[in-house]
Amino acid sequence: MKVLGIESSCDETAAAVVEDGKRILSNTIYSQIRLHRDFGGVVPELASREHIKRIDGVVTVALEEAGCSVEEIDGLAVTRGPGLIGSLLVGISFAKAYSLAVGKPLVGVNHLFSHLYAPELTGEILYPALGLIVSGGHTSLYAADGVLKYRRLARTRDDAAGEILDKVSKELRLGYPGGPVIERLASTGDPKRYPFTFPRFRDGSLDFSFSGLKSAALRIAVEEGERLKREDFAASFQNAIVEYMVEKLVIFIDQAAREGRSYRSLLLGGGVARNRRLRERVLEEGERRSLPVFLPEGDLCTDNGAMIAGLGFHYLTAGILYPYAAPPYSRYEPKGYQGEC
Repeated sequence: MKVLGIESSCDETAAAVVEDGKRILSNTIYSQIRLHRDFGGVVPELASREHIKRIDGVVTVALEEAGCSVEEIDGLAVTRGPGLIGSLLVGISFAKAYSLAVGKPLVGVNHLFSHLYAPELTGEILYPALGLIVSGGHTSLYAADGVLKYRRLARTRDDAAGEILDKVSKELRLGYPGGPVIERLASTGDPKRYPFTFPRFRDGSLDFSFSGLKSAALRIAVEEGERLKREDFAASFQNAIVEYMVEKLVIFIDQAAREGRSYRSLLLGGGVARNRRLRERVLEEGERRSLPVFLPEGDLCTDNGAMIAGLGFHYLTAGILYPYAAPPYSRYEPKGYQGEC
């Protein structure tokens, strides 16, 4: 079964054709980084308008690169949420119209679940798995009991990891997007030069909170002024973010073991999953606990149509079709969401 996947949840207009949920025939991505660079972050209105301009061409290229005609596509999958509402509406409206015009079934895919599925496109995930999603809009931990069987264990209560990388980079005028810039500077810096304290919740929650790390980073920058060693600062800041997330990952692994449960593997997904230090640390913890780690490669980390098409295949085979009257959703799962589209 060949599925055309469409992704427009933020600032990438993407489309891909994937066969049987595994074989990537094409994966076309149009990035808006240059459009948003001067603002130091994604401007939702500009992102939506750019999606409108690009989506038809991106889908056309994806079909051409896959060597498929519309008639050879068995179904469509589109990101329903979470994401920027304006951006989501562009992709959903296009997919609905396309589906009706060509007479092909349509499924709406959860964006976060597709990040958890992305490693499946290049490997065979061992379930149950513990998955960490890290991006500019989300930082969450999920238990993946199987394909389409995902349970959220923890989420950020404020900023996302990728978001504070962008915001701190903007304030220090390092460049955009902040993640790659800070990673590049960190490669020659001392990660112990500037100390950071991990936030803790009084109620004992294991959710994430990154606003404190962001504030601490900006305070250090102000206090140090011209004395600030950018490479050491970048290394210390990146290390704090990575170690904070890995600490949470380890806590959930150990908690499951104490309760007589166990995970068979670890998953990593999202745009920040490209960060070399984060990948190294997750691999280290996996090796320490004899847990295989499944990592998406290259463009499969960032928002892409292949992960939407791949997971969409399973929605289609399960008969979970898109309810055309259903709206997109901007945050996590809508009330009562049980994994369906």
